[in-house]
Amino acid sequence: MTPTLRSERLVLEPYVPEDEEDFVALFGDTRVSRYMGDGPEPEEANRALFWRVFPNVYDKGAFDVWAVRENGVLVGHAEIKPTEVSGGHELIYALAHSAWGRGLGTELAKRIVAYGFEDLDLSEVHATVAAENTVSLAIMTKLGFEHVRDDPNEDGTVTRVLTLRR
Repeated sequence: MTPTLRSERLVLEPYVPEDEEDFVALFGDTRVSRYMGDGPEPEEANRALFWRVFPNVYDKGAFDVWAVRENGVLVGHAEIKPTEVSGGHELIYALAHSAWGRGLGTELAKRIVAYGFEDLDLSEVHATVAAENTVSLAIMTKLGFEHVRDDPNEDGTVTRVLTLRR
């Protein structure tokens, strides 16, 4: 069961069906989704993704996925899940454009890493970040993540694999 987590300004809690429109808007903003997965997806795909979270993640206890709220408003998405790319648990997050530039990315990533170490008893947490995503790379560096390797993508871009050890 995904727990509710709190940081100084943020509340991370499981999604509820009423979050659908905010989730679709977050994932539909190309400024936010350009570095996520294969990039921006159509609205229908984002809606389908939202509704898959309930039966495929929460109902199965597969991994932790959160709606990220500031003052009750959905401002982001976060996960920590096992992944073959890094060979361990990966931190994933996205913040709405309106939440950029105020240190919330650092606060969010730091809280998820703490959860991974303290609650999941992980010895390391990984992140995969597009090499062009300098803001997320700076956040990972600030938190102490180390660059492990670069993975080339089919489109010619590069994904950086980073690791933070306890």
